[in-house]
Amino acid sequence: MSSYGEFFTQMMAPFFEGLMDIVKSFFTGLFQMFNVLNYVEVISKYKDVLHGVGIVILIFSIIFLLAICGLIVFLIVRAIRVYLRYRRNVRREDQLIEEIENLNNDILKLKLQNAKISEITNENGEIEYDEDGNVKNELKDGESRFYKLTKVDEKYKDYTPEEIKNDFDLAGFCDRFRNYAASKLHLYYDINLIRLFVASLASNKLIILEGISGTGKTSLAYALGSFIQNETTIASVQPSWRDSTEIFGYFNEFTKKFNETDILTSMYEAQYSDQVYVTLLDEMNISRVEYYFAEMLSVLELPNKKDWIIELVPNSWPNDPVKLDSGKIKVPENMWYIGTINNDDSTFMITDKVYDRAMPIAIDDKCEPFEAPDTEGMPLSYTYLQNEFDKASKEHAVSEDNLAKIAQMDRYVIDHFRLAFGNRIVKQLKDFVPAFIACGGDEIAGIDYLISHKILRKFEQLNLAYIKDQIDGFIEYLEKLFGEGKMPECKAYLLRLKKTI
Repeated sequence: MSSYGEFFTQMMAPFFEGLMDIVKSFFTGLFQMFNVLNYVEVISKYKDVLHGVGIVILIFSIIFLLAICGLIVFLIVRAIRVYLRYRRNVRREDQLIEEIENLNNDILKLKLQNAKISEITNENGEIEYDEDGNVKNELKDGESRFYKLTKVDEKYKDYTPEEIKNDFDLAGFCDRFRNYAASKLHLYYDINLIRLFVASLASNKLIILEGISGTGKTSLAYALGSFIQNETTIASVQPSWRDSTEIFGYFNEFTKKFNETDILTSMYEAQYSDQVYVTLLDEMNISRVEYYFAEMLSVLELPNKKDWIIELVPNSWPNDPVKLDSGKIKVPENMWYIGTINNDDSTFMITDKVYDRAMPIAIDDKCEPFEAPDTEGMPLSYTYLQNEFDKASKEHAVSEDNLAKIAQMDRYVIDHFRLAFGNRIVKQLKDFVPAFIACGGDEIAGIDYLISHKILRKFEQLNLAYIKDQIDGFIEYLEKLFGEGKMPECKAYLLRLKKTI
């Protein structure tokens, strides 16, 4: 045995010897207490002097010992019964919680069924039937099953929209939007937040605004709709949202009508216009995003925008809206979906799948009020805005040097953390960073922000205790790779992550 082995053996010997002494003493004491031969030996030794009072003392001693043993056994049995009762209560409580959850789901189903039935009842609350005993079809001759969408068709039938003339650059757009929010709405935002927000429109159709309550997440999406003179469609997410019918609506088999949502109506109307449309999913993680927005996440991921198709109904009827094709609607390119989230005990965690397909923007601070020039809003052409984004991609493309550094960082993350971020995030980076520069930002600052919020976030999936010792080395690597002090967002995030371990 080497000297190191001898040292380790000698070092650990006192601990294990003491542990063995404790175990040995426990069992020795237990054997001593219940060894009947010891008591018989004592009685045999003193049997010649046990007369009169001695007999009484003998009987009392035996009764006392039996009582002590009985008490010990009683306490052990009682402890076991208490534990078993506790386990039964825990199981019963789990069963009750499961039953309550099932009952809540049943209530939601009943409410939905009640809503459907209420649509087919007359003013007296009675269901009407036809001559064959079937529920009477409320759809009249020539009536469309899509009431709201048909109204949109009627609105735009003889309507010639005015041509939207824009002449801004992205930096000017950010300044004007910020001044409009301050002067007209009394909403104050830091210019860097506005730049991040506008640049995010270039990289994703789904933007997630996250942060503590009261920092202006909802109002930012509302302010954008007000600024571009096309009111934001607001949908307050509910805990009962389980599938895509909450986004698009559903076909009622009783009434033969489609219950359209405001989101669907806005999506349909967007096909008639070149304006930018905004839909706000307020408190989007109060239900699981993957449940109700899964279909949209998949569709928006398709590279060819011609394939952005959602099936509303499996067939077509003669009076269906004109822009539906065989019961399918095209997801408009000129609409963005903005979700707000609060990370607390009442909400669900946003999964990595959703974050990968969205652009998260953290709003953790409130901007102090400032004096802004009186600024008017303006209509915003999607075609013009997209051209500005395309122009930014050409004029401010991410430098080859920084792309090479990002590739090196990718290899470092794979080697040290067994984590890769893939081509999707690289594509988003190539769209986001040029737009951020065109908005007045800095290339490295844009890269820093995207890496910290899209890549380093993935570290939370790992065993943080395992990677704790690697974090300092990674910070040093980033400082060396991109330059000292050039990656403050990444450094701050990694240090916060380290403190949670």
